[in-house]
Amino acid sequence: HMVSSLAAAADLLPRFGPRVFLTTGRMGLSAFAHLTGRHFVVRSVEAPEPPMPPHTEVMLARGPFTVEDETALLSEYLVDVVVTKDSGGEATAAKLTAARGLGLPVVVVRRPPLPEGVTAVPDVPQALARLGLSPT
Repeated sequence: HMVSSLAAAADLLPRFGPRVFLTTGRMGLSAFAHLTGRHFVVRSVEAPEPPMPPHTEVMLARGPFTVEDETALLSEYLVDVVVTKDSGGEATAAKLTAARGLGLPVVVVRRPPLPEGVTAVPDVPQALARLGLSPT
């Protein structure tokens, strides 16, 4: 399930079971603070700040995580749904693979569009070329 915002992700959660694995970063937890009847497992590099959802268990950890790690975590915490952000990299691959293997629904918050006039390149060589530099 692709959504455009954390608020939209929160709006979808009543469709799923009550145990939510939330890996959207510590700054966006307020979007879920109004939800009741849910148990959140939040994984973050740094401790989140209030407001947080009620019934939140915080796990401080820094990846990368393997598919085996993610599968064990999702199983141990009896997760019903995974909520994550589209980071644009490989950071979420193991989590998505583990969720798929367990048949869990995943809600992915899209990256916001780039501001007008800003362009993106897919890799470092193209970034260097755009800047008129050559790789060493």
